[in-house]
Amino acid sequence: MQLGLNGQIALVTGGGQGVGRQICLELAAEGAHVVVNDLFADRANAVVSEINATGGKAYAAPADITKQEEVEAMVASATSYFGAPVTVLVNNAGIIPERREKGGRTPAFVDMPVADWAKIVNLNVYGTMHCCHAVLPGMVQRKTGRIVNIISEAGRIGEANMAVYSGAKAAIAGFAKALAREHGRHAITVNSVALGAVSHEGIKDGPLNVNATVENNELLGKMLNAYPISKGVGRLSRPTDVSGLVAFLASDKALFITGQTIGASGGFTMI
Repeated sequence: MQLGLNGQIALVTGGGQGVGRQICLELAAEGAHVVVNDLFADRANAVVSEINATGGKAYAAPADITKQEEVEAMVASATSYFGAPVTVLVNNAGIIPERREKGGRTPAFVDMPVADWAKIVNLNVYGTMHCCHAVLPGMVQRKTGRIVNIISEAGRIGEANMAVYSGAKAAIAGFAKALAREHGRHAITVNSVALGAVSHEGIKDGPLNVNATVENNELLGKMLNAYPISKGVGRLSRPTDVSGLVAFLASDKALFITGQTIGASGGFTMI
């Protein structure tokens, strides 16, 4: 698809693997110059190398987005590198609750330590807010911009044993709608994409491993029943099932889509 992203400067958080990596590759393929953020520099550098190898332009920007000063420095360095401010922001970085034990369930809210709440809220909520706060002045000045938040269906319907995570993702959906109302007059769109379970290369074992099948993983067979499309195609979603939608929302073809939460979960939630 020709989306007209040539010359756009796109910052993708958590871009070093999984959904974030594929979004970086897709935006670069559409002509955007990509700022690849990740907490781990080696991951960011690897994705930059992938993009550069195909003739694209990318810049590695490792930073902890829970720290406002690091976000501000990251955005400033990317602006200096490309000679233009960020015009597309994809808030992809996030964290889910830690499981009690390998393969076990995540704890119920009453059993979750306060320190674990903070990890989830700091990255999912404050990380997103820090990045928006850093790029919005440049977007407002230029009277154009695209912000896309990667959230979860848990934020739309709530999920047991994921109360804090559900609340954090719901907060970002509401935050996005408010920003969309505040900055529509600056021709800035703000949308969210809600995901379900996504299988990707960063997951080493279990039903979300890319090599898992219904034959070698009993839990995967049960999970497929929660996703109407998964039952039809025999797999969970993959990063390539998400990246095209994000690239579309980042383009002028989606100019009149703002303040929306769009599900890309294979029908897990139908709202």
